[in-house]
Amino acid sequence: MTWRSGVARGARWTGALLAIALVATLADAWTALGSRATGERRARMERSPQWKDGHFENPQPLKNDLWGSMAALQETSPDVSPRVPVPAVAGDRQRFVTPPTTGLRVTWFGHSSVLVEIDGHRVLTDPIWSERASPLSWVGPRRWYSPPVPFAELPNIDAVVISHDHYDHLDQGTISAMKDWNTTFIVPLGVGAHLASWGVPEARIVELDWWERTRVGGLEIVCTPARHASGRNVIDKDAKLWAGYAVLGPRHRAYYSGDTGLLPAMKDIGERLGPFDVTMIEVGQYHRTWPDWHIGPEQAVLAHQWVRGRVLLPVHWGLFALAMHGWTEPIERAIAAAGSSGQMVIAPRPGQSVEPGAPPAFERWWPELPWKTGAQDPIVSTQLN
Repeated sequence: MTWRSGVARGARWTGALLAIALVATLADAWTALGSRATGERRARMERSPQWKDGHFENPQPLKNDLWGSMAALQETSPDVSPRVPVPAVAGDRQRFVTPPTTGLRVTWFGHSSVLVEIDGHRVLTDPIWSERASPLSWVGPRRWYSPPVPFAELPNIDAVVISHDHYDHLDQGTISAMKDWNTTFIVPLGVGAHLASWGVPEARIVELDWWERTRVGGLEIVCTPARHASGRNVIDKDAKLWAGYAVLGPRHRAYYSGDTGLLPAMKDIGERLGPFDVTMIEVGQYHRTWPDWHIGPEQAVLAHQWVRGRVLLPVHWGLFALAMHGWTEPIERAIAAAGSSGQMVIAPRPGQSVEPGAPPAFERWWPELPWKTGAQDPIVSTQLN
């Protein structure tokens, strides 16, 4: 065999191995990519006021400084992920047998997954129990600790609400494990196509446009405007809607922002659906080069006031590294901003159950690490006038 034939054979083997690796990767990701909306589902999307030119749009478009964000990678904090174990509170379903004394209790599982026990009902927001926020099992943002309450130990859930279809909010592994639950899945327009492709019966999927509402037992759940985006691959950007939710019970009201920048409609949410006994508003995974994608801690406190919240539970932090800031910075800045404006914040450990109407004494359970203040690194959403 000559050296030329050896090189050619090596090239063929390399090509074959790359092809096999590509096929294996696509097979691993294919199910998690979800499905596009067709038929009546698609027709209903196209009738939405938010639908324009073949996709959904924000009333205030998102600013995105791509080159600036790439350059900012050099600013990544050395504390972007914890260096010591996060002190999560482990538990099982027995914890939820006794109802909350006040009628309202929240259990934050990290990131944006929250179990809301409200007026005799249980609502779970954006559940993710998988190891990674990714379509692939071997790469992508990895969780810092195991779910505080194992999936098999979750209590009966009346409603699962999904804010949008990004991987850190809509997790195929978790939804597939829930597909046989006697639960109502409430999602923004188009997202039901993903759930149906993963085996959730259409009869248990409720798709809503902004300001539309549905009933689950004694609750009314309202789909509220948000300022964000959607997509699970390179060709489906904004093909499905994004949203927040208001959960309205006979005695209590809760608001979940989903992922969002600051937007004027938050004042409308407060006027039409508030006041809220608890708000769950994202405070983490922000950067000044994408100020409209994620609201940032100081604007989260402002949004809490706009929607007329009483107690703020900061979410969208404490589980994954999705931005360049230190992992404790979002909660430090949120607490500082709330203190300056006289707002109440609860900051439970992951897995800790708290009643907003009777909150425990403040506990700083995270380490003291360097962080940038709002004045040093402001997050200011655009087009608010």
